[in-house]
Amino acid sequence: MATIDEELGTLERDIRQLKIEYDQYFGGGRKRPPTEIEWRIEQIVKRYGERGGDLKFGQRFRYNNLTQTYAKYKDIFRKRVQQKEEGRSQRHFGAAAKAIEAERAKAHAVAPAATTSATAVAERPAAAQPAGSAFRMVCSEPENEAEKVDQLYSAFLEAKSKAGEETGKLSKDGFKEFVRKKTKDLQTKQNCRDVEYVVETVDGQVKLKALVKS
Repeated sequence: MATIDEELGTLERDIRQLKIEYDQYFGGGRKRPPTEIEWRIEQIVKRYGERGGDLKFGQRFRYNNLTQTYAKYKDIFRKRVQQKEEGRSQRHFGAAAKAIEAERAKAHAVAPAATTSATAVAERPAAAQPAGSAFRMVCSEPENEAEKVDQLYSAFLEAKSKAGEETGKLSKDGFKEFVRKKTKDLQTKQNCRDVEYVVETVDGQVKLKALVKS
């Protein structure tokens, strides 16, 4: 039986694939809408909508962002199907999707590489950061705080998905190794114990920051 994280991973992949196959359908490359994928998505959304109490914080955060993304695209699909059935002139779905993503991402992602998971990291005192809706996590021994690092990874992944940034190259193992090395590096250089990681979206770009806790 698949784990919750595995099913959420399946949900994310299916949402991406749904966009691709609807693009093909509206462009004339498919004869029918991708109803099978849509059915799978609806089953997972319904299952965890009824089992919200079973989800950990990071999983719930990931689930909520995925369902929001799906709801937005589902509304596009519904309108586009209606236009297609009525034979009205319409823009290509890809253009419509890009218009939506442009609202959420004004520039290309400063994305972490698959092997390091995050490279653009600010190293400043935590007090210098303004308060906001960013996801924050403090750790001192990431190798012994697996749940915290998992939550950080989920928050980072979902922030990028919500912003329309590429997530296919992200590696959980690589991300964990990056957090471990970055934490140890800051502890050595800054003579500190705790490091705060912040996931936030600035001007449409998702950023992961490592902040020294005083």
